[in-house]
Amino acid sequence: MVSTGRGTIKTPAFMPVGTLATVKSVAPWELEAVGSDIVLANTYHLMLRPGGELIKKAGGLHKWARWKKPILTDSGGYQVFSLGRISGGAKKMATVTEDGVEFYSHLDGSKHFLDAQKSIEIQEQLGADIIMAFDECPPGNAKGHYVAQAVERTHRWLKVSKRAWTNRKEQALFGIVQGGTIKDLREKSARFVEKEDLPGNAIGGVSVGESRARVWKAVEWSVPYLNPHKPRYLMGVGEPSDIVEAVKRGCDMFDCVLPTRLGRHGVVWVTGGGEGSKRIVFPCGKTIMYKRVALTQHRYRADKKVLDPQCSCPACREGFSRSYVGHLLRENEILGLRLTTLHNLYFLENIMKTLRNSIGKS
Repeated sequence: MVSTGRGTIKTPAFMPVGTLATVKSVAPWELEAVGSDIVLANTYHLMLRPGGELIKKAGGLHKWARWKKPILTDSGGYQVFSLGRISGGAKKMATVTEDGVEFYSHLDGSKHFLDAQKSIEIQEQLGADIIMAFDECPPGNAKGHYVAQAVERTHRWLKVSKRAWTNRKEQALFGIVQGGTIKDLREKSARFVEKEDLPGNAIGGVSVGESRARVWKAVEWSVPYLNPHKPRYLMGVGEPSDIVEAVKRGCDMFDCVLPTRLGRHGVVWVTGGGEGSKRIVFPCGKTIMYKRVALTQHRYRADKKVLDPQCSCPACREGFSRSYVGHLLRENEILGLRLTTLHNLYFLENIMKTLRNSIGKS
C-alpha cells in the first residue's frame, strides 16, 4: 500500500498509461469505476505540448484533467531516446552528454534539451504525486560497455534529480535501477539507488526487446537490494501473466500501454483455455487460464456471446456481444474501441484485485 496526499494506492497496483494526461478514450470517472487508484502521465509529451508552465497555471494535472486520485509522471528519459529523432524529414538520433540529452521533437522536428534538473522542474509544474528521476534506458541489444556507461550516467543524474526535488511534502521521488541484463550492473545499480533512501524505487530497462527469461533475471538481480517496505515499481510491464510473475518476485507497481493499445486494435483478454491461452498461478495457488481474442476476425462475426461471460465490466455487464463490438471496430465506430479498452482495463484491475487477495493485501 502506498499513501499519498490524494489517496491510497493498493498494491500490487497497475497504472493505466495516460501519456497526454488522458487514458485514451476513457473518462476519469470510468477509470475510477474499473478500479484504478493511480494513472501515469508523461513528462516528455507534456513538456512539448502544451508545456509544463501552462499546466501549472491551470492548477496542475489533477485539476486540468479532472482526475482526483494519484498521478505518477515518467521523467521523459525513455522517450527522448525512443521518439526524439526526427528533424526535417531525416532520421536523427538523440545525443547524450554527461549533462543530459539533446533530441528532436517527434511532432515538428524542433531541437530540445532535457536534463535531470529540467525533468524534475517540469514534473513539479505538472504536480504529480509520484515523480521519477531522470535516467538513461539503453536498448535491449546494447553492448556491455554502453550499458555500464548508461548506469553511471543514471546514477549521476539521480543525484541531480534528488537535489532538484524541492516539493518533498507533496511529491515522492522514485529512483530507477538500470543495468540491462548484466548481473553485476543490475546489482550495482540497485545498491546505489537503494542507498539514496528515496520514497520508492523502480526497475527500468526491462521492456526494450529482451526475452521474458532475461527480464526475470534482471528483476531477480535487482529486487533483493531494494527495501521491501517501499514500493518496487517494474516499469513497462502489462501482460497479466507477466505481472503475476513479477509480483511473485517482489514487485508492487506496474504500468504499460498494452491494455489500451490492444483495445484500440480490437483485441481483448478473456478468461478461458484453448489456442494461444496462458496460465496464471496466483501466489495462493489459484489458477486461471486466459487468452487474447481479436474481435474483428471472421469467426466472431455472428458470435452472440459477450466479450467474456465471466466478466462484469461495463461492456460485458450490459450484454454487448462479440458480434456487435466487432462490427463497431470494423466500421471505425468510437464506441467499439471504448468498450474493448474498458474491458481490458477492468480485466487487468480484476487480476490485481485477485493478486492482492491472494497475498492478503486486500
